[in-house]
Amino acid sequence: GLANSTPFVKDAFHRRLIGNEEDAVNPSLVGTKAAFVRRMTIGPGSTERMRIRLHRPEVQLPAFDEIVTERKEEADRFHISMLPSGTTPDRALIHRRAIAGLIWTKQFYYFDVDQWLKGDPNGALPPRDRDRIRNRSWRHLNTFDVLSMPDGWEYPWFAAWDLAFHAVSFASFDAAFAKNQLELMTREWYMHPNGQLPAYEWEFGDVNPPVHAWAARRVYEIDAAATGTPDTAFLERVYHKLLMNFTWWLNRKDADDNNIFQGGFLGLDNISVFDRSAPVPGGGRLDQSDATAWMAFFTLEMLSISLELAKTNPVYQDLATKFFEHFLAIADAMSADDHSLWDPDTSFFYDVLRLPDGSNIPLEVRSMVGLIPLLAVSVIGADTMANMPVFTERMHWFLRNRPDLANQVARIDEPGDAHRHMAAIVGRERLLSVLSYLLDENEFLSPYGIRSLSRYHLDHPYSVTIDGRSFSADYEPGESATGLFGGNSNWRGPVWFPLNVLLIEALDRFHSYFGDHFLVECPTGSGVETTLSGVADDIAKRLVSLFETDGEGARAYADPSHGCPPELILFHEYFDGDTGEGLGASHQTGWTAMVADLIRRAG
Repeated sequence: GLANSTPFVKDAFHRRLIGNEEDAVNPSLVGTKAAFVRRMTIGPGSTERMRIRLHRPEVQLPAFDEIVTERKEEADRFHISMLPSGTTPDRALIHRRAIAGLIWTKQFYYFDVDQWLKGDPNGALPPRDRDRIRNRSWRHLNTFDVLSMPDGWEYPWFAAWDLAFHAVSFASFDAAFAKNQLELMTREWYMHPNGQLPAYEWEFGDVNPPVHAWAARRVYEIDAAATGTPDTAFLERVYHKLLMNFTWWLNRKDADDNNIFQGGFLGLDNISVFDRSAPVPGGGRLDQSDATAWMAFFTLEMLSISLELAKTNPVYQDLATKFFEHFLAIADAMSADDHSLWDPDTSFFYDVLRLPDGSNIPLEVRSMVGLIPLLAVSVIGADTMANMPVFTERMHWFLRNRPDLANQVARIDEPGDAHRHMAAIVGRERLLSVLSYLLDENEFLSPYGIRSLSRYHLDHPYSVTIDGRSFSADYEPGESATGLFGGNSNWRGPVWFPLNVLLIEALDRFHSYFGDHFLVECPTGSGVETTLSGVADDIAKRLVSLFETDGEGARAYADPSHGCPPELILFHEYFDGDTGEGLGASHQTGWTAMVADLIRRAG
């Protein structure tokens, strides 16, 4: 209801061109915005081309075609330089589209939460209830940066755990930007004073999986391999801020201080029989297999960074010890008799509902929450152990004096292949048990990667009655028919790219410890045995096949009815667990751009 300070306002071009209001734009040709207008009549079957270049009249520039040709040649050289020799033309095209799409997701993002809550200084007051709605406890958050968005075309918004995956892919060609992104998430005007990282624009206070320590380590490693100079200062800066985030998890998401964590939906929207972000049915508490495993994963990543920093500053050995002891406590808690998340009858991990009357209900849904414990694995070289006397001595003391905490996990003091040492939630037997599900084509292994929920539930829906109410979960490979989160989010079967990539990396780490003599059936029941590295390669190949053309030029992710030409490659948010069809946002190149990393992995 306030008067405009000028008659020439932001919808002037629409009013001038569509409404023919000639006085909508400034006749003095002065303003903060300008628009070019050219009227054209294009006949049937004909083509008209416009070439536009901004320059001062006195500046002489090369011919248009020369500039475009030169820039294209530069781009060709750039993309070819990233690829291993022998990459097929089709894979080279997929790789190029992924990198280009990742760059396209960079957007300027401006959000001053305090101003948003108060309202514009010279404008009308905002609605009264604004200070009682979401993000009200994030008044410190003030972004004014170029960020990598999940989707820079359909839905450009801020999401921190998506960005962590983006950074790892950016590191291979723009490590400076990748490091900048991870550091931003830990700056005072992003990270909450209590240590929480902002989740996403919808609700910064929601909880995302703690993947930023992993991303920081991977970006550091990729950059060091490319330049030959480890950026220890970057790693150290992020590490100190992540110590605050780690403490936030311990203080806020471990309700009983027993190293079992509750994180809410944690990005896995429909993975459970009920909405994990809402109050638990029956008034109980949900002990989460994935939240607890994510914390074990976080702990081992911080352990790895501690040991890396200790190479130049021995003081960090003390912090490595701290994280080693934290890891053992978390891993032991997952299997302790009084609150175990491991079911010995089915040999799988589940969420467990703790009801007020003291009873426990394991939610026996075979889902990604039971696979995430595989991610918590770290392998330490023999030379690192030899050069870290403080850490090694303390580790052996702890294992001698607290053997109760090491009974259910892979023992780090038992050397494996090449005398490497491994810390992991799952030892040899439990690893084999979980892999038997993971690699079963009737369970998690689809032609296009690892499903988020086992196909077993197609014919065997899971149901449970809690406080007189019935809840159920069944396998849905594509879009969800379930109304949780508005019905537009699906973790009941589709393939999600980033968690597949983390599983591939975990299998590589297990292989580096167990070596070539440790073989598993892949697929389960096929009689074909391979190493864990071979399993990782197989999953990577399935993921890449989502985008590759078949004999007729079609790509698995593309619905033929959409008429998408083969050379125009889109990168969806997730993929049908049976057909591979792309689902969700069709331009979510951000984390699906990790297909480029897998193409380079294949060599």
